[in-house]
Amino acid sequence: MLSALPDLPDLTLHDLYEQYPAFDIDVQREQALLTEHEVIVWQHPLYWYSVPPLLKQWIDLVLTHGWAYGSQGNALVGKQVLSVISTGGPAASYTIDGFHGHTIDEFLLPLAQTTRLCKMHYLPPFLLQGTHRLSDAEIAQAADDYRALLEALCADRIADKLWGTHATMNDVLRTLTTKATA
Repeated sequence: MLSALPDLPDLTLHDLYEQYPAFDIDVQREQALLTEHEVIVWQHPLYWYSVPPLLKQWIDLVLTHGWAYGSQGNALVGKQVLSVISTGGPAASYTIDGFHGHTIDEFLLPLAQTTRLCKMHYLPPFLLQGTHRLSDAEIAQAADDYRALLEALCADRIADKLWGTHATMNDVLRTLTTKATA
């Protein structure tokens, strides 16, 4: 997925594990990066039904009271947050009747609520599911879709009313593609 990232001037790749292999997060640097961008993407696998450990630590340390939330915490107001999630299991396992007994939205509720607390807008997630069984062609298509989504977000081509009516950004992207070819 990372190999498909578009080369756009407004897009910054910031790999937490590359930046902080010892988990020693530079909070001021991270807060500065957040203030410089209007859309924040959290890309990660669904890790034990949550986020990987470094992202959890990043959330705990960077999104501080008085800066990101609380009566004086307004640094992130109005920014958009997109979760890009990969799962080993197929989409069918993430349903009430599926293997995991819950939907992806239920597992992502803590992230959605965190963004609300920080007065940001949580976008529907972009999902790559069943990764253990995807063909190279399917992975390449998902990477192309991810690239198209990021290009659309950077160009501000996705209106709030559009993403507000879809469960995933995959669906939003399909809608945009359908409108473009119609």
